[in-house]
Amino acid sequence: MSNLTELIHSIPVDPQTGAIAVPIYQTSTFVQEAPGVNKGYDYARSNNPTREAAEHIIAKLEKGAVAAAFSSGLAAIDAVIKLLKSGDEIIAVDDIYGGAFRLFHKVYEKFGIKVTYVDTTDTNAVLKAITPATRLIWLETPTNPTLKISDIAAISEIAKAHHCLLCVDNTFASPVSQQPITLGADLVVHSATKYLGGHSDLIAGVVIAKTQQLGEEIKFYQNATGAILSPFDSFLLIRGIETLPLRIRQHNANAQIVAGYLSKHPAVDQVFYPGLTSHPGHELAKRQSKGFGGIISFTLKDDSIEAATTFVTSTKYFKLAESLGGIKSLVSHPASMTHKSIPAEKRIAAGVKDSLIRLSVGLEESDDLLADLEQAFVARKAAKEQRSKEYCIESLN
Repeated sequence: MSNLTELIHSIPVDPQTGAIAVPIYQTSTFVQEAPGVNKGYDYARSNNPTREAAEHIIAKLEKGAVAAAFSSGLAAIDAVIKLLKSGDEIIAVDDIYGGAFRLFHKVYEKFGIKVTYVDTTDTNAVLKAITPATRLIWLETPTNPTLKISDIAAISEIAKAHHCLLCVDNTFASPVSQQPITLGADLVVHSATKYLGGHSDLIAGVVIAKTQQLGEEIKFYQNATGAILSPFDSFLLIRGIETLPLRIRQHNANAQIVAGYLSKHPAVDQVFYPGLTSHPGHELAKRQSKGFGGIISFTLKDDSIEAATTFVTSTKYFKLAESLGGIKSLVSHPASMTHKSIPAEKRIAAGVKDSLIRLSVGLEESDDLLADLEQAFVARKAAKEQRSKEYCIESLN
């Protein structure tokens, strides 16, 4: 059976009615036959049939034992960190999502959980950062937003040897392209807002655990802290997953074309996309993934926030917005948007320059996307020339 066929038929038919789509069980509580005797559901925070269906589908997609769906990607990350205690340490990828950095730095460090940021593309650097207190290694691969690739299998061996958990944020790759649990990860997280949902119409997060025991711990925190995914959003998530392989195929194809165009553009300094042979993680990405993703980042030769701002406000099809992974193409400026919470020196050291621009390549025709980028480059050049003229006039006066 192909993966696509398996996915489609992992979505259950409702046993009560025969409904081909998973119903929305929009209820807060369930009638019990006797105290503690029920049909598997008592209160919707603890369990809900629609959310349960979404969790089972995603666990199967990621080859895990248990999945837990949360009200956001950050709520999912938060549940993983709750596995730790004061005095524990985390080794985290240095090129980290700004929201995760904020959660680690502003919330959990004050509770005594130390975080060390490392370039995880260097497995020796990960090994050197391990201490007796290290309990968790946190990867994003590809990273957000410079698309670095880390060797999941190699780092999983380091984690096992030092009795650490390995958690991989698989949001950018999606389980269609990459399955970290099969490469040795203990936990996988997703901002399901992105590719899993795929239509920019919900906020959701998921944690997938390799083992039943670890999954039950995550489920405990899901219930105890209550950041659950609603029945309606669970329904939307299932609906999005139904077309995930088809969407990922087109995202990947379009992004490869756009990355090739950017790599030859005279105004572009660097292009970050694992599908380019020039990318330092290209061969590793080929080994551990089935595709290179729909996200591209690039820097301008005019490495300034002003130049990047002019560009991202000049596109038409690439809509300026937070988030990624939807059917419509999006553009963002990490330095002033997703990574604004990270101190400038730390951000730049991790490769997020002032002019770095991130593209979430959607499902439009690739020729239209290339034309949109070209006119934005023209607009940026015209604005630069206009500023130069105005400066000369001011100087003469």
